Amino acid sequence: MAKVAFIGLGVMGYPMAGHLAAKGHDVSVYNRTSAKADAWVKEHGGRSGTTPRAASEGAEIVFCCVGNDDDLRSVVLGEDGIFAGMTADTILVDHTTASADVARELDAIAREKSIHFIDAPVSGGQAGAENGVLTVMCGGEQVAFDRIKPVADCFSRAVTLMGPVGSGQLTKMVNQIAIAGLVQGLSEAMNFGQKANLDMEKVIDVISKGAAGSWQMENRGSTMCQGEFEFGFAVDWMRKDLGICFEESKRNGARLPVTHLVDQFYAQVQARGGNRWDTSSLVHLLQND
Repeated sequence: MAKVAFIGLGVMGYPMAGHLAAKGHDVSVYNRTSAKADAWVKEHGGRSGTTPRAASEGAEIVFCCVGNDDDLRSVVLGEDGIFAGMTADTILVDHTTASADVARELDAIAREKSIHFIDAPVSGGQAGAENGVLTVMCGGEQVAFDRIKPVADCFSRAVTLMGPVGSGQLTKMVNQIAIAGLVQGLSEAMNFGQKANLDMEKVIDVISKGAAGSWQMENRGSTMCQGEFEFGFAVDWMRKDLGICFEESKRNGARLPVTHLVDQFYAQVQARGGNRWDTSSLVHLLQND
């Protein structure tokens, strides 16, 4: 069993850290809102630190899951940051969906301290975190990856090394681009079926077994038809992720015409007050126009 720390107890981090504790690892936690850290300790045991540094001290592996690039820098760097509490040959695994640039930036600083860094964004949403079946896309060195994989397996169904540092974040960008176009297509299909007065439960049951089938259809098709959007990954977070994709596309020259269009649709959902609705809420624009 490993001595680990988990920094950031949001909707993803809280259950992920819980799975580590449930599998017998020695877990220390930190959260910006200390009441949540206290609640986690009461539920799962372990201990909490008053700063990221305090929580990270003595840990072999530190896991982190916060909001964006700036949030990441704020908990990793500085006198009270994660790096200040880590020692040589320990590993920081960052599950934040952030830019490839910040991953490379933190890796360079980590190397100066003889610390290993792995960018490891996840897919699977809140339900995947709670059920311990996340998909983890990693960027880093093979030796460090081999050390963290058995521990990350506690909350994952797949943990894969994609390449050097930054590769995990780039893979997550591919994931988000694919989801954006897929959900828009699914929204148009579900709305079309409803306008045609079809029995949508039967439609979903039939077409999900064929070439149109997808995770989104099986898990969100019915709720989209019912106008329910309280399931998982929020529109605000999707737009943040797509913004990262657009910045990266400027560097690598990839064209994202459909993704830009879908991002505009998500902006319209936000304008309707759907900031915290899940990403399947694209259908709301079609159902209510």
